[in-house]
Amino acid sequence: MKLPGHRFELRIYYEDTDHGGVVYYANYLKYMERARTEFMRCLGIDLGLLQHDDGVLFAVTEAHVHYRRPARFNDALCVVSSLGCAKGARLGFHQAVLRGSELLVDGEIHLACIDTEGRARRIPQAVLTTFAQAVKQPAPRGMRS
Repeated sequence: MKLPGHRFELRIYYEDTDHGGVVYYANYLKYMERARTEFMRCLGIDLGLLQHDDGVLFAVTEAHVHYRRPARFNDALCVVSSLGCAKGARLGFHQAVLRGSELLVDGEIHLACIDTEGRARRIPQAVLTTFAQAVKQPAPRGMRS
């Protein structure tokens, strides 16, 4: 299965697995978080600078995740991320976790743009522009589709 979007690769270690020898379900959310962060970094969006310079953070508000097959110790996985929506204070991503061509987990993750006090805030125009350009143009260097 070849999906379009940013690809983030990782390997499964013993620390990722539960007593049954499969990846603990909550760890997939961590992998998706890392993949979203790297996706934005590849687009030139530095979340640390957004927080420091603009007082902007992104917080997960919804996670709709479908667990289809388990990953196990030493598996090489790829998390594919693509932008679903970016409007107002809402940001959405489609994400899938693959082992080779096999779909293990997929989901929709929604984030809210908030200020440092936790209040909703519009996504900065520069971020919206960056996402709009990424959707319309070929993937920037460092992003594979």
